[in-house]
Amino acid sequence: MLRLLIVFSLLMVCVSALAADMPEFQLTIRNQSFEPVQLKVPANTKFKLLVKNTDNTPSEFESTDMNREKIVLPNSTINVYIGPLDKGSYKFFDDFHQDTGKGVLIAE
Repeated sequence: MLRLLIVFSLLMVCVSALAADMPEFQLTIRNQSFEPVQLKVPANTKFKLLVKNTDNTPSEFESTDMNREKIVLPNSTINVYIGPLDKGSYKFFDDFHQDTGKGVLIAE
């Protein structure tokens, strides 16, 4: 039992260290639109995307290019883990507001 506890503790330290080194980027949803509309991220690197919804209505961060789909409740923030991505452009959108909620991640 003690060995299991030690192994688990070491694993948690390693996971925490990896998460601390992960780059973070932020998107804001304001007036049913993403800001910025274009977000540059490093290619070939896993990263955390913080999506903050400042509106009073729910939104959704969705991307068929990146195979991600997450609802963002009003006045809240979600974490989306992405990558590593090859160099290129990856579209995302708000499925609840498709006319205004569009953007692109550019991995370079």
